[in-house]
Amino acid sequence: MLLEKVNDLGYLPHRIISLVPSQTELLFHLGLKAQTIGITKFCIHPDTWFRSKILVGGTKNINHNTIARLQPDLIIANKEENTRHDVMALAENFPVWMTDVNDLNAAQEMITDVGFLTGRQDNARQLTQDISNAFAQISSNIKIPAAYLIWQEPFMAAGSDCFIDDMMKKAGFRNVFHPQARYPEVTLEDIRNAGAEILLLSSEPYPFREKHQAYFSEALPGVKVLLADGEMFSWYGSRLLQAPAYLEQLYLRALNSAV
Repeated sequence: MLLEKVNDLGYLPHRIISLVPSQTELLFHLGLKAQTIGITKFCIHPDTWFRSKILVGGTKNINHNTIARLQPDLIIANKEENTRHDVMALAENFPVWMTDVNDLNAAQEMITDVGFLTGRQDNARQLTQDISNAFAQISSNIKIPAAYLIWQEPFMAAGSDCFIDDMMKKAGFRNVFHPQARYPEVTLEDIRNAGAEILLLSSEPYPFREKHQAYFSEALPGVKVLLADGEMFSWYGSRLLQAPAYLEQLYLRALNSAV
């Protein structure tokens, strides 16, 4: 059953499987250790769960047999992280709550929904308030033109209608690829022509490192290239508590080096 409303479940789940790393960390924050029985191999936070919970495959390579053996009474999935084929197949046998998070407001709604589904409304309410307070402290007045790469060969950037785009805006960056939807393929020439002063190289899903930073710095003279913690830009659960301080620090580094 693909749940359409949070109150469609009708009971508090005791056997939860999370198919989304950031939402796994959220379940931990909400105190659902005993109730969470399965996670993906990319659910690396918290480490104690990664080492102790049953792994049910990857976000896009789910092991349906393992899930069937676990007999969950709630599966939490995400429109972007998981495939429609997997979600619909799971929904034939188990209750599935599908999230769709493209900005900070949607992330806070998701946290509220998960809190309601799991009987952790008070915890979720406090978390969303703490997140709002943390983001309210960001003071970025100058919008720096920037591009954010998520992939190599081909180069792929964050465009509009994605969570990264909203985090860039919150941090003080103007996404030069905002006119393009989702995750467009781009070239070095595209980055130059778009007017990016800062190029952010994400640590995930592609693990950009110092060698890539050196390559782009040479290929794009006049553009400051910075490595970015992808979790701070794209994890939309309880990690949002840590994101504002990191984003502001990164923005200040970019501001001091922008051409």
